Amino acid sequence: MSGDLSDYRKEIDRIDDEMLRLLNERSKSVIEIGKLKKQQDAEANLHTPAREAAIIERLIRQNSGPFPSEAIRPVYREIMSASLSLEGPQKVAYLGPRATFTHMACMQKFGSSAQYIPVNSIKDVFGEVERGRANFGVVPIENTTEGVVNHTLDMFIDSNLLIYGEILQEVSHHLMSKSGLMEEVKKIHSHPHAIAQCRSWLETNLPNVPVSEVASTARAAELCVENPSLAAIASELAAQLYGLKVIKSRIEDNMNNMTRFLILSQKPPQRTGKDKTSLMLSVKDKVGALYDLLRPFASHGLSMTKIESRPSRRKAWEYIFFVDIEGHIEEDRVKRAVEEITGRCLFMKVLGSYPAHS
Repeated sequence: MSGDLSDYRKEIDRIDDEMLRLLNERSKSVIEIGKLKKQQDAEANLHTPAREAAIIERLIRQNSGPFPSEAIRPVYREIMSASLSLEGPQKVAYLGPRATFTHMACMQKFGSSAQYIPVNSIKDVFGEVERGRANFGVVPIENTTEGVVNHTLDMFIDSNLLIYGEILQEVSHHLMSKSGLMEEVKKIHSHPHAIAQCRSWLETNLPNVPVSEVASTARAAELCVENPSLAAIASELAAQLYGLKVIKSRIEDNMNNMTRFLILSQKPPQRTGKDKTSLMLSVKDKVGALYDLLRPFASHGLSMTKIESRPSRRKAWEYIFFVDIEGHIEEDRVKRAVEEITGRCLFMKVLGSYPAHS
């Protein structure tokens, strides 16, 4: 195509019109799929991560450019989020308030068309899903800097919810205020974890500015709205929602700061072929008990990606282990290993088999 600027713009308008027509055609098919799902199982989750992953992976393989492959995932996340909203409301409970990193993780997975329900505690997230007031729940489980979130692990002891998926969210902290001017900052607010993760930067760049702890990074941003002398350490989303200007981006001391979140559901997801299984178990108190526990994983060729221990709260010096292994509970090798381990445990609970983060 050759021509002037107006010719190219007309061509883009024509393509956009065609894209809109095709999106509506796609939406009609989505609605029909939703009807069929409801007929087959009225309580089924409309969100199907295996199908979504297959769509995105196929499109990335087929992409010949110049549209960047890394942009396909976020574009189709929003298309599929909007499509799911046509089938029915996708309610997602999360540890609030809005604009926290948990909120960002939710949007990364479910897109902007889902209905988000911020609650005050991890226990409340579990409760919303258990009572059926939310289709899914999202809770933090571990951070590369702060370690494991013990409260989340403890909730699985008595809950019947399953792990439906996982989300890895990069945690980037930004210093922000109403004016966006560092010289006007007289005090800084943030969550204790965010402050700890930015300690060296604060000591180097704002050594004489007092730092105060608040309940969340979002609350810190909210406090800045009416007071130009305050600054917050919070997410980019918080700056957008509260109308703040970023003074300095990415002030965290560890640039590889990641948080892993778990998606909770009453129902299991479909098998994808690239899955992870989480187990909870308690071993008998004897010499070599932990070795006996781990040996079947190795003998059946299973890679164990994580192990954490927590006091059982039922008996002194009795511990519960949380284990992540590669593979799906329906795979023969996983089944055999779990059956072998079950005979050596006081109890065993499969927390879920779900798609590994990609």
